[in-house]
Amino acid sequence: MRPPGIPDAGLIAVTPSTPRADQLEAPSRPAAVASPVCRFCASPLTETFVDLGVSPLCESFLAADHLARMEPFYPLHVYVCGQCFLVQLEEFVAPGDIFSEYAYFSSYSDSWVEHARRYCRLMMDRYAIGPGKRVVEIASNDGYLLQHFVAAGVTVLGIEPAANVAAVAREKGVPSVTRFFGRTTAAEVRAEHGPADLLLGNNVLAHVPDLNDFVAGMPILLAPDGLLTMEFPHLLKLIEFNQFDTIYHEHFSYLSLTTVRAVFAHHGLTVFDVEELPTHGGSLRIYAQHAGDAGRPVTPRVAALLEREAAAGLTAIGGYRGFETRVRETKRALLEFLIAAKTAGKSVAGYGAPGKGNTLLNYCGIGQDFVDYTVDRNPYKHGKFTPGTRIPIFPPERLRETRPDYVLILPWNLETEIVEQCQYIREWGGRFVVPIPTVRVI
Repeated sequence: MRPPGIPDAGLIAVTPSTPRADQLEAPSRPAAVASPVCRFCASPLTETFVDLGVSPLCESFLAADHLARMEPFYPLHVYVCGQCFLVQLEEFVAPGDIFSEYAYFSSYSDSWVEHARRYCRLMMDRYAIGPGKRVVEIASNDGYLLQHFVAAGVTVLGIEPAANVAAVAREKGVPSVTRFFGRTTAAEVRAEHGPADLLLGNNVLAHVPDLNDFVAGMPILLAPDGLLTMEFPHLLKLIEFNQFDTIYHEHFSYLSLTTVRAVFAHHGLTVFDVEELPTHGGSLRIYAQHAGDAGRPVTPRVAALLEREAAAGLTAIGGYRGFETRVRETKRALLEFLIAAKTAGKSVAGYGAPGKGNTLLNYCGIGQDFVDYTVDRNPYKHGKFTPGTRIPIFPPERLRETRPDYVLILPWNLETEIVEQCQYIREWGGRFVVPIPTVRVI
């Protein structure tokens, strides 16, 4: 059952009153809609964090024969809850419509696979996660992480809702079930496979609209003395470094330690440690256990980060104001650069077609008038077009063939990896452009 006082989030339809006779011929009006409510504490959402207009689903790439079709666009209006300070989007699209067939494969980022390998080694060394233990990953993608545990002889299971991605994981020898996670899935998986000694999820906590059902499933699947880790982009970094392009419909929530700790506590989990990571522009890895498990003491790092978040204003509504102004300034600066480059006769190509890039392109109104094409290592995207902006996507070899003057790095969190891979553009004087947090030309 849902915890008392925490109903389903979303819009609440109000039934219109019966029309009077003199209104029967009037044009129909939409039903009145109440204010949205917080997906954690159910408080009314009245405070805007940032409004990025409307945008299509960022991973819904278009095939060439679909270019004449209409695309659905949905609001990217982000609110912040005045009670629990959860920053969030409304749920306009069901997760099944987003994640059942997905275009993101983690293994196409070498640095992310290496990050996963180091994590596995850390868990094996620090917490003795080895043969005889069971590791379950929520949103396991293409087996990018669990493959390292498999190689070490550890029993693993992936829970991945995207059938096309889970199939790739199975080909790597990573057992995977194709389901969305929550209370029901947690109970079924525990009954079928047993409890998890290590339960983990990387970049999934932000992707679930029913946050309470999702977190409530974790203690069901976790062994009594089990360890839980979750990684997610840190809201503090999003604000500090103007990372507005990480906002898209697949990300329902934007998370601070303050809020996540409260959510976990509500569902019987204690966050006992936290690490700050450089991934995705700045992320947190939290460590949690059952509230009744005293096996691991709470470290001073938890209190220290909570204090930093409070000092940055994340525990008062005023700390969230002003972000939208900086976002608009970044948009204008990027457009000014691109206008000047094109006016000077320069060619511009993109590198990558990530979700964040599609938010940036759509919010700034950047199509082929500014960016001739983009390239991506993921063959799933080749021959397709970016949603909304209709920019064609090619393999990386296209850069050598066309020799653009500028390469706009859309997955800016992978700047180091991409610059290293594409050093050859310097052969013809090409330069890289990084749009976030401010426009930089390398």
